[in-house]
Amino acid sequence: MAERLTGRPGLDITLSLAGRTASPARQPVPVRIGGFGGAAGLADYLLSGRTDALIDATHPYASVISANAVVAARKTGVPFVILRRPPWVAVAGDRWTEVNDVREAVKVLGKTPHRVFVTLGRNELAPFAAAPQHHYLVRSVDPIDPPLPLPHVSYVTGRGPFAEAGDRDLMTTHGIEIVVVKNSGGTATYGKIAAARELRIDVIMLRRPRVSEAPAVETIEDAVAWLDHALALAVVRGV
Repeated sequence: MAERLTGRPGLDITLSLAGRTASPARQPVPVRIGGFGGAAGLADYLLSGRTDALIDATHPYASVISANAVVAARKTGVPFVILRRPPWVAVAGDRWTEVNDVREAVKVLGKTPHRVFVTLGRNELAPFAAAPQHHYLVRSVDPIDPPLPLPHVSYVTGRGPFAEAGDRDLMTTHGIEIVVVKNSGGTATYGKIAAARELRIDVIMLRRPRVSEAPAVETIEDAVAWLDHALALAVVRGV
């Protein structure tokens, strides 16, 4: 989204990151890092910066940030839209079990030891400590520090996009039997889903959290069109 808007005359863009990644990818626009202090803090930020539009392009599972954005936009009257890519949909050959959260995913793993590929955020891994019988392969953007208190765990770091062939080789090398993932949508991390289908590996899929009712679009082009319309209305209103 930042790349699509950079260089457009008349736009002063700020990209806000939560700060959970140690070395975020370089961006073509100014970046701020860290929280706002909840919905009230975000509302103050929008007003103090005379913000003309707010686009929530966070991860589909960043439910707290999205909820705060909804509240802040309503409080301030700043035009607001959610850019939320559509979720993946199971197709023929997929072996999905959908769950609501990580604790439920751990229960679905069962008591029989399995080799499990986990691709969740590092702050969401604690529940796996309750099932030490499994052999885990954990992939994350940043190293898991401190390591999980588990007897059988390996780590691999990487930043997407991940190709299907690479994920297939990774799963084969580690003898993976079950994959635990979020339904992130998009193409950047779909390789593991396609690889699991081809290898006939079970997938435990975390359902997306619900987000408060708010205007939403599914593509960058739609978000840009929304922004153009919002800014044009602001001019008409003399904002």
